Amino acid sequence: MDQQQLAELTEIVGIENISTAHSQRNLHGKDQSSHELVLPDAVVWPETTAQVSAIATFANANQIALTGWGAGSSLEGNSIPLQGGIVVDFGRMSQIVQTHSADFQVTVQPGIFYKDMNKTLAREGLFFAPDPGANASIGGMIANNAAGTRTVKYGATRDNVLALEVVLANGEIIRTGSRSIKQSAGYDLTHLFTGSEGTLGLITEATLRLHPLPEHFSAVVASFGNTPDAADAVYGIIGSGITPAACELLDANAVRYMNTLETVNLPEKPTLLLEFHGASIATIEAELAIVRDVCEECGAERFEVGVGRDERDRIWEGRHMLGEILFRIYPDSTYLITDVSVPISAYPVLAAYTNALFAELNIKGSLFGHAGDGNLHTVNFASKEDAEQQKMLQTFNDYVVHKAIELGGTCTGEHGVGIGKQKYMVYEHGEAAVGVMRQIKRMFDPNNILNPGKVVTI
Repeated sequence: MDQQQLAELTEIVGIENISTAHSQRNLHGKDQSSHELVLPDAVVWPETTAQVSAIATFANANQIALTGWGAGSSLEGNSIPLQGGIVVDFGRMSQIVQTHSADFQVTVQPGIFYKDMNKTLAREGLFFAPDPGANASIGGMIANNAAGTRTVKYGATRDNVLALEVVLANGEIIRTGSRSIKQSAGYDLTHLFTGSEGTLGLITEATLRLHPLPEHFSAVVASFGNTPDAADAVYGIIGSGITPAACELLDANAVRYMNTLETVNLPEKPTLLLEFHGASIATIEAELAIVRDVCEECGAERFEVGVGRDERDRIWEGRHMLGEILFRIYPDSTYLITDVSVPISAYPVLAAYTNALFAELNIKGSLFGHAGDGNLHTVNFASKEDAEQQKMLQTFNDYVVHKAIELGGTCTGEHGVGIGKQKYMVYEHGEAAVGVMRQIKRMFDPNNILNPGKVVTI
């Protein structure tokens, strides 16, 4: 961007809402993935939808790249501005616009953080169910179709978005969907934008479906002799018709890393963390009896029911901090995060296959995942000085992704395509389907200014 363009952009947002300082550009040039830093030319903080529209109109006319930014917590390079240009940080559009308590809905701006929003909603006995772990922004969660621990019961972000306000590449403002739970009027643009990673438009407002805070809950910790047995138990639990609010699989390494926290003390064995929500204690107890039988049939060595609220909170905090713990243990290593998902019947096969790969390829890392919906992750590490081992991380990822797709699954369950998963798109969807995606991208963004280089290339 030249000085004249920067002056025009400053006129749109105001001098207090734009920065070309290296520190701000550096902060907005990398997310929490291992993908390399790319500096934008400028960072802007719009305060209104009208400003976002004017920014897009300006960028489109000058063919300058626009990349949306929420919390920077994405894990596939989704928010890295590959072609520089302008990063649009929505941190100053972070308000709850209106709470529709009687309808279990809320309308918010995109920059509000998930955990902060839920703290406010809790005063009215409500919460937004998708839980990505990190305190992600709602706009980022929608752009990536974030999911997380509670997806098995409540669905991913896509299942909880009713309506959107979106600014298109040319600056036009459109509204999609409605506040009605049932919608069948025309093409489903709401779900088209959800998960599009900011490549089709910039989300400036969203109406979300909420749920009442559960009156009763119970947490369960079940330990097993090996990871495949734990995965078998997941299939058995879901196959029995029980729907836990959360069902997390952790291999022994993941538990050992969690135990480095003073607040966590679990047996260092493959473990299932389960949580159940219900309208009554009797309902939960009936479900727990079935779950116990399933786990014991699958070889559970320990089954602890009724974990108290404080311990439950400590365990889940440990689970959510697992990535941070790993990065602290391997500070001088490069890392690669895998994110695949398969039909629940194939989950034991995928877990056993991935577990065996660690030894086969001599990879350091751990396996964990939102097992109840078939989602599996690993975080693997290699020395920055060992180029061969770094290549092996990619080989590991390739093997796991191809296995997941062969089992009827996907290359990414919740992290999005971003940079690292583009190479698998044709293998998963076929050339014709990816061609249709490119046509959609060209129609919405003919000048390729919206987060260029992500999802599909044109």
